[in-house]
Parts: sequence; structure tokens; C-alpha cells
Amino acid sequence: MITDLFWIVAITAIGALFWQQRSQTEIARQHIQRRCQQVDVQLLSIARGSHSFGWPKGPLNIQTRYYFEFSVNGLDCYQGYAVMKGKRIQEVYMPAYPVQEP
Repeated sequence: MITDLFWIVAITAIGALFWQQRSQTEIARQHIQRRCQQVDVQLLSIARGSHSFGWPKGPLNIQTRYYFEFSVNGLDCYQGYAVMKGKRIQEVYMPAYPVQEP
């Protein structure tokens, strides 16, 4: 009985963490796409990097770093990253890149 309850709670917790991570990934993807459109660069790819759990100064949340590649002219490739804490974007870093003349 207790063992069954333990497994139900464990599976539910793992499912909730998976659902939270998927939701966070979708929000990060939308934010990165919007940022690339704002600065007029082409988004090439997005990948989830490292993540950690924490709750200093707030509720339990997942902090995840997403790496993305973008191009200015379709020939070169630059790598940036975005950091999400929970479902909020904390930082977006894009290295210096040449601005294309219109």
C-alpha cells in the first residue's frame, strides 16, 4: 500500500517536471524567435543546455540555459544563449555580429 502510494507520487512528480520543462522550452523558443526578428537575424537552431533546480528567494523552479545559433547573411553562424528561471526569461546573450547594410 505505501509502496504503491510512493510510486504514484514519484511518477506524478516526474510527469510534472517533464511538463514544466516542455512548457519552459516552448516559452524560450518563442522568446528567442521574437528577439531574432527584432534584431533582423535568421534563427538557425535552438538546443536545451544545462539545467538546475533551486529555490533561493522564491518557490522551487528550474533554471535552464538554451543555446541558439543565428545568421546575419545566411553564410555565417553565431551562437548565443538564453537563461530561463521558471517560466521567465532572465538573460539573452547574443555576441557582437556585423550589421548588414540594407
